[in-house]
Amino acid sequence: MAAVRKSVREVLGAAAGWSPRERRRVLVLGGRRPGGGAGGASTGGPGGAVPPGGGRPPGARAGGDGARAAGRGSGGRARGAPPPHPVALALAVDAGDFAGLAQYGLFGGLGHQAYLRRAEEHLTALHRQGLEVHLRVLEAGDFEDYCAALGLDPRAPAARVAYAGDPELAGEPFVYAGERLAELVPVLLDDHRARVRMSVACAALLGAVGDDPAGQFRMAAVMRYVTSVYLALAEGAGEGCHLLTLRCHGPEDGEELTSAVDVCVEEGLLYPAGRDAEAFCVTLAAGVALGGEGALLLHGDPSVGVGADGRSDDRSSPVGRPPASPAGETRPRPPVRGWALTGGRLRPMTAHEVFDELADDAARGLPFPPGVDPRPGFPLPGFRDPGEGGGPLG
Repeated sequence: MAAVRKSVREVLGAAAGWSPRERRRVLVLGGRRPGGGAGGASTGGPGGAVPPGGGRPPGARAGGDGARAAGRGSGGRARGAPPPHPVALALAVDAGDFAGLAQYGLFGGLGHQAYLRRAEEHLTALHRQGLEVHLRVLEAGDFEDYCAALGLDPRAPAARVAYAGDPELAGEPFVYAGERLAELVPVLLDDHRARVRMSVACAALLGAVGDDPAGQFRMAAVMRYVTSVYLALAEGAGEGCHLLTLRCHGPEDGEELTSAVDVCVEEGLLYPAGRDAEAFCVTLAAGVALGGEGALLLHGDPSVGVGADGRSDDRSSPVGRPPASPAGETRPRPPVRGWALTGGRLRPMTAHEVFDELADDAARGLPFPPGVDPRPGFPLPGFRDPGEGGGPLG
């Protein structure tokens, strides 16, 4: 998994030599926005609240001006002292996980709400000391599996500490920025679900390319390709907030991989999607490397008008805010475009195939989106793997 993260970082680092417009567009994969912080959010932090004491952006290292000011104001370290190591914490934010883990005596007899209040007090105290706090979800089943794999006693404090700071956790750390827990929990849970999807996709990708030097080269090529596909989809989607959904599996009864990400474009700029964008790209990379089968759908923003070519024609409405319409006027139906993944290669679907894919999704239990306009997919960048062979890489 570390190799996949390294490949993603290398692809993002290559953007340093691109034009300003290209660089702004690709930075979404690292959860960054021009002038903002890292971690998929603006400088208000992953929960949207303005962090107290300096406004340190999530993902920034402790020891910056805001962190040093906070440390001096509360009797912190002296000027010039090295920054302390980050503090890693795992929180049982889900009531079911809390109940499952309480049997190990991890919470000292506290109820879930009392535990969350105490956790918030602890986080606030750490943040006021200028410490960088990395958070993850303490999930009962995953924690038990982790302890079993490493031979740890789940009742021992060391097991929980090791789980919180596990270096194999997918993606960059989720950095606490002073939010209230009530607004932080939904964001942390979304981040956790994206991490799970990314971990599963990373394992599939590494299994397809291998972990030798040749495999690293092939993986870098696949990641560059899916980055170009992601940017082409965002450019073709146009203004507004659109939904990309992906499902794929290996050619021989492989495990189905799924991912979804909101692609938001305003005034020609692609807004950050953070961990979801990373998970989407790694999932697509796994499908390409496996020579997999599946489908990719682009659901157009229902609040934005559609031009004759099927793309957004409203360039003035802010993202997420539907433009005003005269009374009684019928707005165009939001388009849904699609691409089939066949043998690890994407090809545009016909409008009929898009409708069939939506119907198949409904048969699998997903709601059929009302009032949509199935349309063919537009051309996407092609891919030739380093070995010039089709199907699985390797």
